[in-house]
Amino acid sequence: MADHAGDLGELAELSDRLPQLLDAVVSVGTGLDLHETLRRIVATGAELVGARYAALGVVDPDGGALRDVITHGIDQNVADRLGTLPDGYQGLLDALLHDPRSRSFLDVPIRVDDDVFGNLYLTEKPAGAEFSDVDLHTAQILAAQAGVAIGNARLYEATRQRDRWIDGVNAVTTALVTGIDADEALQVVAEQARRLADSAAGVVLLPTEEGGMEIVAAATDEPIPLVGTVIAPTSPIVSQLLAGEPVFVADSATDERMTADAARFFGPSMMLPLSSGGKVIGTLALPRMRGATPFSDTERRLAEQFAHQAAVALVLADAQRDRERLAVYEDRDRIARDLHDLVVQRLFATGMLLESAQRRSEVPEVRERIGDAADELDATIQEVRTAIFALQQAPADAPVGLRTRVLRELGQASVPLGFAPAVRFIGAVDALVGEVPAKNLIAALRETLSNAFRHACASRIDVQVDATVTLPSGERGVRLTVIDDGVGIPDGGRRSGLRNLARRAEALGGSSCYGEGPDGVGARVVWESPL
Repeated sequence: MADHAGDLGELAELSDRLPQLLDAVVSVGTGLDLHETLRRIVATGAELVGARYAALGVVDPDGGALRDVITHGIDQNVADRLGTLPDGYQGLLDALLHDPRSRSFLDVPIRVDDDVFGNLYLTEKPAGAEFSDVDLHTAQILAAQAGVAIGNARLYEATRQRDRWIDGVNAVTTALVTGIDADEALQVVAEQARRLADSAAGVVLLPTEEGGMEIVAAATDEPIPLVGTVIAPTSPIVSQLLAGEPVFVADSATDERMTADAARFFGPSMMLPLSSGGKVIGTLALPRMRGATPFSDTERRLAEQFAHQAAVALVLADAQRDRERLAVYEDRDRIARDLHDLVVQRLFATGMLLESAQRRSEVPEVRERIGDAADELDATIQEVRTAIFALQQAPADAPVGLRTRVLRELGQASVPLGFAPAVRFIGAVDALVGEVPAKNLIAALRETLSNAFRHACASRIDVQVDATVTLPSGERGVRLTVIDDGVGIPDGGRRSGLRNLARRAEALGGSSCYGEGPDGVGARVVWESPL
């Protein structure tokens, strides 16, 4: 009879809590951002059962270890004492699970479909009270709804990720087919891949004659020297990559296969072959910093697809450059033939007529003038023949002006941004700006546009390149100004990239600065260098 009364009491308590539980279920189910959904689940669980502390431990699908931990009620001082997430929490949660006072701790699994996504942990009720069966049932109901909400959020996140990678492939393809040279094409692939994978670096390696691989292009958040690094042919990773097999590394700094010195800076990493038509043309490496979140299965799959599409784009771009060069050669040959067969022959015939007229003339001054004209004609024929010879030689790649390169960067950035940045040129930028400052200006523009896309949430970007400025040193200089109407530059945000801009400018004798945009809206970045 007592048990029956207890059951009725629990049922009544659960019934009283039902409106609050329904509101919580609705709240948890709203929103599609995965991290925000997890944070809401933890906070809601603590509120429903009256727990002071709550945590959601996300389980690594490849093993039982924690992949991430979202907490509620744990201040920063406690978090610092626990150590690095999630390892520091593993010991704490294990201790609580084996605590003999089990009624002071709730551990409820959260399932997404048939897989365990993680566990919801709740502990410490007010005044040392223990959790009741009603608390347990409440947490279980919340966990069931949380599984649905997490599944929806993961699906939405996966869709967004896939769309971002597709946009990245389109941006790479657009950039490559605009006629950039091979080195710049590899740099574009590295930078786009780094941005999409949210990695610390994007690195492209090409096979060496000795059978190893060399880093030929690198895009990094931090100034880590990577370009020129060579991986020996004896490395087991090289043989896998050259065989067209991807390589995934949990911690580059401790993995014995990672022989390069730069590996000590990085943690999770994936190395993907750039292959097309069964031929491996290179490798795309995407490492994250030590302690960073490992790449998920979805990220790996999307990165592999990106690498394959990038390789195809590189091959097509190379073939297009070959076709364009062939068309140039054919056109030069046609011009050379026309000059030889038509122009030179007519000039030669005209010279013979002049010589005949010179012989027949009895006026010394006229004969002298005709002789001078014939000499000039002979010189012209020699110049035309020199031009014909030059046309028959292999032409050097024509240099691309700074204006064209800026427009190309803006066109490439318009794909992920969703709009085309506005641009203004002041002065003869192509004629005035040297190759070294031009290359660094393009790199600064690329970094600034990447920052605007990743952090600013901007709807408008204005770019200005001014080759008429006078620097504080008194030298003539070029100034790049990029203004966006986004959220501005928060403390600690976008700083590593901005430091890179400053270092680039200072190495050339220039400077770089940033601040608020016009009327305090958005951000303004100014980069300048001597001409």
